Amino acid sequence: MEGTRLDLERIRAAREVIDPVFLDSPLYRCEALEPVLGCAIDIKLETANPVRSFKGRGTEVVASQLAGSDSRAVVCASAGNLGQALAWSGRDRGLDVTVVASRFATTTKLDRIRALGAKLELVDGDHELARERAAAIARYDGIRLLEDSLDLETCEGAATIALELLPGMQLSDRPVVLVALGGGALATGVGYVLKSLAPAVEVICVQPLGAPALTRSWHQRRVVTTDTTDTIADGVAGRIPIPEVLDDLLVVADDAVLVQEASIVTGLRLLLDHAGLVVEPSAALGIAAVLEDRDRFAGRQVFTIVCGSNVDQDKYRRWVGL
Repeated sequence: MEGTRLDLERIRAAREVIDPVFLDSPLYRCEALEPVLGCAIDIKLETANPVRSFKGRGTEVVASQLAGSDSRAVVCASAGNLGQALAWSGRDRGLDVTVVASRFATTTKLDRIRALGAKLELVDGDHELARERAAAIARYDGIRLLEDSLDLETCEGAATIALELLPGMQLSDRPVVLVALGGGALATGVGYVLKSLAPAVEVICVQPLGAPALTRSWHQRRVVTTDTTDTIADGVAGRIPIPEVLDDLLVVADDAVLVQEASIVTGLRLLLDHAGLVVEPSAALGIAAVLEDRDRFAGRQVFTIVCGSNVDQDKYRRWVGL
């Protein structure tokens, strides 16, 4: 597919360097959810791995490159999941990993970053401030800056998920894939593979109404920023879209929708009650999208990528009423 930064051969090659623990994640039809949602729903479970999110696919590509280079230090900004994944991928390869995060990030995620041996620096602001600080560290120390969604390794690592989705699709059923939209690595990667190999598949990006920047940018075909975010889905709460990522997304996504917080909470509860899954709010965005537009998905084969399960347990209990 022309018009994007991604490459199918690099994506296939990425599978060769990604630790198998992140590959071939469970994909199954969740029949228990069908009476509630009114459609066939297939779950791609990206939480059954050591970092409990899809981010390890991308960091494995980055870490394998750095392990064979002269520079073995790397810094990233993270809401939590990328930092955990980079720490895990770098640990056994002897890399020096620094993660910059907001002091207000999910405590569970921050604790895990420390436990995996990375240096953690906290900033008194949101993820955008963490990005600025990570870039400053990279410039000052002369080390690799890993920028989620901007760096192709993060997109093309995530894209390997789509290679695993395709064999389970019945193209005659007008399948649709619902992808959580934050920085854009997951959406652009998955969307690129699907549109390259099965263009009939509909790719819909889902973002919280309280963090709408990239969705608004997609609809207006230009970068639209916001001053603040207000959502429980901290993993997708960006304010300043990356122009190169938006360019890719405009090519590979069929639609981008916003969902309300109440629908996200209901999605969390449904995944717990009917699928036995404890997930973070970002992972419930696909279910939320179905809840808000049932007619659109009725009678179709719907895939949702459950992208992470690193959640603050106290907050989670309050959300789902435990």
